[in-house]
Amino acid sequence: MNHKICVVTGATSGIGLATAMLLAAKGAQLVLVGRDEERGQAAVAKVNACAKDATAQFYRADLSRFAEVKRVAAELRTSWPKIDVLINNAGAIYSRREVTADGLERTFALNHLAYFSLTHLLHDLLVASPQARVINVASEAHRGAELDFDDLQSSLSYSARKAYGRSKLCNILYTREFARRLEGTSITANCLHPGFVASRFGDNNNDLFGYALSAAKHLVGIPPKQGAATIVYLASAPEVRDQSGLYFINGSPTNPSQRAQDQSTARRLWDESCRLIGI
Repeated sequence: MNHKICVVTGATSGIGLATAMLLAAKGAQLVLVGRDEERGQAAVAKVNACAKDATAQFYRADLSRFAEVKRVAAELRTSWPKIDVLINNAGAIYSRREVTADGLERTFALNHLAYFSLTHLLHDLLVASPQARVINVASEAHRGAELDFDDLQSSLSYSARKAYGRSKLCNILYTREFARRLEGTSITANCLHPGFVASRFGDNNNDLFGYALSAAKHLVGIPPKQGAATIVYLASAPEVRDQSGLYFINGSPTNPSQRAQDQSTARRLWDESCRLIGI
C-alpha cells in the first residue's frame, strides 16, 4: 500500500478511523472525510502516529447533503491526482424520521445516496489509478429488507431498523450494479459486513432506542479494529485484485439475501438514484 491514496468516509471514529490507522501503518496516504472538524483533526493525529512518514489530511463534509458531497468531491479533485481506494463507510441510524435539506429521508440520503453520488463524482480520480478499488460498507442488517420504490423515503411508514436495513440492502444492490457497469475497466467494487462494532454508531439517538443500542454494543460489540479487518483486506490484499461485485464477511465472499441479488432491482435503484441527484 506504499503511497497509495485511500479515501475513507466516516473516518473520525469507529471502524472508519481504525481502517485509516491500519492502512497508514501499511504505508498508504489517507484522506479522511467526516462531519466534525475537531474530531477530524484528532483523527489525523492518530493516523499520522501510525507511521513515520504518514501524512493524513481531513476534509469536512456532511455527506447526507448533496451540496456537501459535491463540494468535498470538488476539493478532492483539485487536491489529488488519483484515488487508489475509496472506502464508503459513513453511515448512521435514526430512531425518528429526519429529512435533509434536499427533502430526502436522512438514512437513505447518508447510507446510500452519499455512496452513490460521491463515487460518481470521484470517478475520474478512480480511473486515473492503475487499479482502483471501491469498498462499500454494508451490513447483515440487509437480510429481511425489501425496497419499496413507491416509498423510498419512508414517508408512509418509518422505523429505524427498517430504514437502516433498506439502506444496507441498497449498498449491496448498488455495488453489484456498479461492478457490472465496471466490467472491462481497471476499477473493482465490493461490499462487506463489518460485524456489530462497539463504536459511536447510534450515539446520536438520545432516547430509549439509543440507550438500548448502546447497551448492546457494550455487551456484544466487537472492537473497531476487528470490524475494520475485512475493509483493510479488500483494500490491500492481492488475491482480491480482480474480484468485483461481491459481498464479504470475515474476509470471505458470502451470498447476500435473494433480494440483494436481484439484478432488475439493482438496475432500477441505479436509475432512481440518478434521478434523485440529477445525473
